Amino acid sequence: MTNKFVALVPMRHHSQRVPEKNFRITAGKPLYAFIIETLLSCPEFDSIVVDTDSHIISEGLEKNYPAVQVIPRPERLSGDTVSMNEILLYDTELVPADFYLQTHSTNPLLKPATISRAIKEMVAQYPHHDSLFSVTPYKKRLWTGDGKPINHNPEVLLQTQDLPPVYEENSCIYIFTRENLVKRKNRMGEHPLMFEMDASESYDIDDESDFWVVDALLNRQKMI
Repeated sequence: MTNKFVALVPMRHHSQRVPEKNFRITAGKPLYAFIIETLLSCPEFDSIVVDTDSHIISEGLEKNYPAVQVIPRPERLSGDTVSMNEILLYDTELVPADFYLQTHSTNPLLKPATISRAIKEMVAQYPHHDSLFSVTPYKKRLWTGDGKPINHNPEVLLQTQDLPPVYEENSCIYIFTRENLVKRKNRMGEHPLMFEMDASESYDIDDESDFWVVDALLNRQKMI
């Protein structure tokens, strides 16, 4: 039996650090357009769902991406301090599926092939792994705030490429079931699978300088 996969992309109208971030024009398009077009290119999804409190985003989706289902976000879930897990609980109650993949509009460099690979790995390793989250591996000499080495011995000066990697949760891909989400109130299960992906796809726009970098990279992709 084929598993039903739904893609979830929560998008707020308001942004604390970068005004109008989710629908800001980037490389000629609203930012959200890039992840939507990426998800529409993935054959695994039965539906793509955007949860939003923004009339600008919802109207843009209805006009340019009619295949996307829009869920109006209720006011009680629209504040800056509302947990993403609460929003996901609301969305998954409205849209049934075997698995949900959540990503963000702020991940415009994420590739369809990477999403498809994550889905394939999740299905292959479920239920041994009950969820998945994407990570970026780093091989650099890292230290704690009080000057203690994290992943290296200062007495043994290894080349950085020989260091054991450490991993950043990059917020690009989360895969989970509603069952685990309800039980744990968390998109992370008890035995999550760490899914490695290339740093070139894992830019997450958090501040103004991130926009400059991503805009340049997206424009370069268009030229190529």
